[in-house]
Amino acid sequence: MTQYESVLQTLGSEPKYWLVTGVAGFIGANLLETLLGLDQSVVGMDNFATGHRHNLEQVRARVTPQQWRRFKFVEGDINRLDACRRVCEGVDYVLHQAAIGSVPRSVDNPLYTNEVNINGFLNMLVAARDENVRSFTYAASSSTYGDHPGLPKKEDQIGKPLSPYAVTKYVNELYADVFAMNYGFNSIGLRYFNVFGKYQDPDGAYAAVIPKWISAMIRGEDVAINGDGETSRDFCFIDNAVQANLLAATTSDDNKNQVYNVAVGDRTTLNTLFDTLKESLAENGIRYGKAPVYRDFRPGDVRHSQADISKASEKLGYKPEYSITDGIALTMPWYIENI
Repeated sequence: MTQYESVLQTLGSEPKYWLVTGVAGFIGANLLETLLGLDQSVVGMDNFATGHRHNLEQVRARVTPQQWRRFKFVEGDINRLDACRRVCEGVDYVLHQAAIGSVPRSVDNPLYTNEVNINGFLNMLVAARDENVRSFTYAASSSTYGDHPGLPKKEDQIGKPLSPYAVTKYVNELYADVFAMNYGFNSIGLRYFNVFGKYQDPDGAYAAVIPKWISAMIRGEDVAINGDGETSRDFCFIDNAVQANLLAATTSDDNKNQVYNVAVGDRTTLNTLFDTLKESLAENGIRYGKAPVYRDFRPGDVRHSQADISKASEKLGYKPEYSITDGIALTMPWYIENI
């Protein structure tokens, strides 16, 4: 039995009370669906700045009425300390996903990104500390590696941040460390690497590459690649990220006050990703015949990204179950249905 299987078994027999911030967002909604499917009680908070009510409605349709009754939704903002305190009351485990994502968005509006990602994060830390929650797991980011050239990326080797978003996620890690030193409040940061899957918004100026390209292909529109297409990323299917969150939340205190990479440990170029998406769509009966349109490189983007996941594997028992090809095959029907 893997560590994750053991955790799922334990939670099934000993339900806990969870808080998921950003619950109407992509990762938050997937966490909610998994937790409710395990008969856990969940309070979720979102202000719908980037999350969507329809994500919650889709989760509701995927769980039983009895499981849905274990969910309490609070429309609130992590920039309000009183709202953070309210949702932390009586909670065992916090999964803090609320943030303003996207490197380009942060370049366009650094003040807003800073306000939410730093002030809001600090509010959540204070509220969770004062409520003495059992564990606090937060969404960190691979953008923290910045201009460090080494591959694969190891948690203790970072460079200079390349965007306001990267700065905010690094400050989150610094605050988490300071709270451990000053208050004995230990947390875990999960450095996500290009997570993708169902509930991920395909529309808008700041949509992530996989949903954005799938949407364009289904609609017969041009697919734009920033740069020459040889930029590479460690694409991580959402179920792998869900696994990492549950493992982190339930791990022993010895493994806390740490950051861990959450990825597959592989690299895929944008050119290869384009071909993979075309093939998956074809397998679902949709033909896309256009060639990609190449544009200038985008400010703030790193050239290559690949994670070393050995630390998460050794300490948390993290073992990603899905490759990028697996994840795309599982996700594609959802996009076809929802675009």
